[in-house]
Amino acid sequence: MEIETPSDINANVANVANVESDSELSGAEQIKYEENGNVAESSLTEARLHAKAKRRLRKNSSRDSGRGDSVSDNGESARGVLPTSPKAKLMDRKSRTGKGRGLPKKGGAGGKGVWGTPGQIYDEEVVDIKDPNYDEDQKAEFLLRPWQPRACCGSIKGSDQESCVYETTVLPLDEKSFEKSVTPIVQEYFEHGDANEVAEMLKGLNLGEMKCGLPVLAVSLALEGKASHREMTSKLLSHLCGTLLSTEDVERSFDKLLQEMPELVLDTPQAPQLVGQFIARAVGDEILSATYLDGYRGTVDCVHARAALDRAAVLLRITKGGRRRIDSVWGTGGGQLPVNKLVKEIDLLLKEFVLSGDVVEAERCLQELEVPHFHHELVYEAVLMVLEANGNNTYKMMLSLLEALLKSGAITLDQMKRGYDRIYQEIPDINLDVPKAYSVLERFVEDCFKAGIISKQIRDLCPCRGRKRFVSEGDGGRLKSESY
Repeated sequence: MEIETPSDINANVANVANVESDSELSGAEQIKYEENGNVAESSLTEARLHAKAKRRLRKNSSRDSGRGDSVSDNGESARGVLPTSPKAKLMDRKSRTGKGRGLPKKGGAGGKGVWGTPGQIYDEEVVDIKDPNYDEDQKAEFLLRPWQPRACCGSIKGSDQESCVYETTVLPLDEKSFEKSVTPIVQEYFEHGDANEVAEMLKGLNLGEMKCGLPVLAVSLALEGKASHREMTSKLLSHLCGTLLSTEDVERSFDKLLQEMPELVLDTPQAPQLVGQFIARAVGDEILSATYLDGYRGTVDCVHARAALDRAAVLLRITKGGRRRIDSVWGTGGGQLPVNKLVKEIDLLLKEFVLSGDVVEAERCLQELEVPHFHHELVYEAVLMVLEANGNNTYKMMLSLLEALLKSGAITLDQMKRGYDRIYQEIPDINLDVPKAYSVLERFVEDCFKAGIISKQIRDLCPCRGRKRFVSEGDGGRLKSESY
């Protein structure tokens, strides 16, 4: 920084006096400046401040030009913007109102990561039912239970907050939420058939007093379904009894079903017979007591409930009073059955058809098996029966049966093709037991093609065995090159 000498200061004062106009000074001040060529002491001090401020402004102008700093008349620096501009208001760090005691904003409750003033206690949030995001199913509450140490551990020192265990409790389901939560679980069970998964999902729900409603809901859904669904429902009740349900819960469930029988008949006319079969199966599975039917003897006024109890009594009498399980009460069908059992059922179906000749009954039995992906087994067994038969009666009946099943849509063309492909692959082994199998197969395939049962592609794939013939008796055993 430059050192000011008295001569420099007097020179600067003289320059300032010459620059300033006479209009900016009053008459008294002009007298002070002009009297005997001397300057008053107060004016000299003020001139020094002006000169020092201008030198500082010239020295820092290049450094602070980007920031827009300036010097006011009293020597204070200010921003190079208009005081009335929006930018000046934003850059002003002073209080807008001119008030304030230097305390933190919002009483210390502002800034990042701050949830409020220290010691602030929030009130319990009241759930608005009219809120669009309100979900009535989520009724879980968090309870605080003081942790009780074991006697062997002694007393544990610590704060109350550290000695609390947080547990999640689920409120019991009411009737509306029970049906809404359990119905999808039972319907999914009809698809996958895993009773263990159903048990795990039901354990996550607090059924409470609605435990007895579980068998009622499952049976009601099974009545509207297929025979395989009823079989799966009986297995589910047997699996849940003892773990999730008690024998008393099952008895109360069937009591409720008998009371609701008039309403069930409106949706399912066969409800009395089906509920009776459910009761008989439950007694056979030992989830109902053998004396359950005796408690209703002579005390039932409803005609439909009496019909259900009579049906159960007849089935139990046939199976020796229910001392053994009734596995076939719902028939045999569904994808849950093993393959060897399905093969036996299809073989029995074909033998009964040969004896009766009833195409409608054969189609009904095939539909009750509920295995459309396994219909190629019927085609295979039917063609195999034709190859092994001695008479012409089986030939004609199987031809008519395949034609009727294809026209009704019970068997698709794809299943028909798969059945014939299996015969084509196994015809060499079949021919070992049936020497005329090739010739019979060729004739049967041709007749099926004429009847529209198979396509030309399936007919052309039929294998034929070449017949070896001698050219003549004196050719020494020479054979013809071609076979036909």
